[in-house]
Amino acid sequence: MNKIWFVMVVGSICFMLWVDPSSVLNEMIDASSEALSLCIELCAVYAVWMGVLELVEASGIGNKLARLLHPLIKKLFKIDDSETEKMIALNMSANMLGLGNAATPMGINAMKRLDDGSGTATPAMIMLIVINATSIQLLPSTVIGLRATAGSETPADIILPTLIATACTCTLGILLVKLCNGLYAKIKKKGAKK
Repeated sequence: MNKIWFVMVVGSICFMLWVDPSSVLNEMIDASSEALSLCIELCAVYAVWMGVLELVEASGIGNKLARLLHPLIKKLFKIDDSETEKMIALNMSANMLGLGNAATPMGINAMKRLDDGSGTATPAMIMLIVINATSIQLLPSTVIGLRATAGSETPADIILPTLIATACTCTLGILLVKLCNGLYAKIKKKGAKK
């Protein structure tokens, strides 16, 4: 991944040097300044939601949420570990609130618990990755925060379109994982018969 970023940065600088050499340093400083100010502005959004998720965990709501999502998690992941279910439930709820970065620690913990040590991704691990990548956004708080910091007069106007789009992508992703897992199981079974 570092190599990809390195190639992108060097390629961009070379292109800028070729197009307008006098503006390279100014553009790099301006971009760094804008990135830093955006990070500081988004810090408040993340601080609030990380605090909310910590309260959810400390108050036991995480366990209640896991029980609420238990049938769905059981059907999608086919696991029998209550702690993993809780991590997946918290991960899914953080993603539903549009807090992808806040969901990451729970996702990593769930992924570690889903690993069977075989060196390959299990169907449950693949499902978790797909659900994280396509998760339904009930409240896209990060995007709303970005729109608010960019000066949008109505930053929350994206809630309904985002909900529709993410519901479609999440449903399609889950169906494709189920289809691919079914095809893989059939191919594996045929290979075992030979």
